[in-house]
Amino acid sequence: MGWDVFMDLFHSTVYFLLCETLVVFIGTSSAFIKVPLSVIHGIKGEPLVLLVEYTFPTEGQNIQGNWQMRRANNTMHLVTFRDSLPIHDMAMESINKFSLHPPNASLLINKLEDSDDGEYTIQVNVKYKGSIKTQNKTIRVTVNVPVSKPAVHMEPASAAVEDVDNVTMTCSVEYGTRVVYQWLLGGSLVPANPRYTFSVDHRKLVISLAKKGDIGKYICVASNLVSKMWSEPTQLNVFYGPYHLKVNSDTGLQTRQVFTVNTGETVLFHCSADSNPPNTYAWIHKVNNMTKEIMTGPHFVVNSGEITLTNEYMCCAYNNVTKKQDETQFTVIVANLGNGKEKLAQKASSVSPLAVITTISVITIVFMLFVFLWLRCHPKKGRKARNTAIMMSYTEAFSLVTGHEDATDDFGIYEFIAIPGTSEPTRVSNRSLSDLDSVHGPNSHTTIYEVIRHVPEASSTAPVK
Repeated sequence: MGWDVFMDLFHSTVYFLLCETLVVFIGTSSAFIKVPLSVIHGIKGEPLVLLVEYTFPTEGQNIQGNWQMRRANNTMHLVTFRDSLPIHDMAMESINKFSLHPPNASLLINKLEDSDDGEYTIQVNVKYKGSIKTQNKTIRVTVNVPVSKPAVHMEPASAAVEDVDNVTMTCSVEYGTRVVYQWLLGGSLVPANPRYTFSVDHRKLVISLAKKGDIGKYICVASNLVSKMWSEPTQLNVFYGPYHLKVNSDTGLQTRQVFTVNTGETVLFHCSADSNPPNTYAWIHKVNNMTKEIMTGPHFVVNSGEITLTNEYMCCAYNNVTKKQDETQFTVIVANLGNGKEKLAQKASSVSPLAVITTISVITIVFMLFVFLWLRCHPKKGRKARNTAIMMSYTEAFSLVTGHEDATDDFGIYEFIAIPGTSEPTRVSNRSLSDLDSVHGPNSHTTIYEVIRHVPEASSTAPVK
């Protein structure tokens, strides 16, 4: 009996605390209900739940409310509930279509139809201190049909002619609502171009005066709020050209449009150009300001033994679809180029003078850097080499002055006199200083050197006599 009394007391306490919590929460909070999503995109034919959450304890509380749907200025009552239980005061059609979704007052729409597109509002009433507190929340619901795979129709269906034809591409879907269209070229959005025009809904793309750069695979992307689909690639082909016409040959020497070939050599020329469809080619020989078509096709064979020393030719390219043509002229010179080594020497002689100068400069700089580093690493050897050179210079100089190969007896004072107008300097030694006055002149220049004798000290290791 005591246990029953305790449990009754416990339940009463919990109920009191819940009521006080509700009173405090409702009295201080501005929102006691919330909806996770204010906009929900539903799919036609599928069920949809409009979630509602209470932000206060609901156990033992007196909660009432209702759901309404508003569309095109018309408001329709859907369901009334009390403590999460529906009150069946509605039409049978509404009862079967709308129901409460436990554990709270969330609304379940069993099967979405086009007519279910609109705004849904829940009103919740909670009793608080003898009065009723009311709050409303609204959810926007869209009903969508997923898009089908789009298809692209292109005009002209075959290739367009450059600078002549306009290209129109139209994208369509079998079903889908609120469809948005995009166009891709090579996997990326079609770039902005003044020749590209889109319809308002982007279903149609018009390319004015198609160009070679418009060639590629185009894809239409159709999407809406609940789905996204891609069309199969549509290949746009454009007839263009000819562009960049040129003549090449693997034989002889080529300098720009001049080909030099060996006497008696058979030379194959190839004419090519960027064109769609491929060009037709004609080879023309120019002689004495007269032209003569000698053959057609992309290749032309010349036997240098059967032509003159200098010959003028022309390759003409013509596109049968675009009706455009281009031509290029070239000269064939017959000469004795010699063997392969001479050809190689001729090619080597074509080295740029700038390249030669650059190579020599680099070698000189490397050599000077090597000498500098060697002197830094061997300073004694460097000084010794310089001193040796200086002594050799002095020895040679005094030999010239005295006339002796051995300067052992030539120690003394020397004066070098340079007299303008003479071809050689005057040499006077200390043995003839008395004659200096007869040599000196007003414009003479003199330099006096004293040469002394240096006797090396005897080595400590020398034997004693």
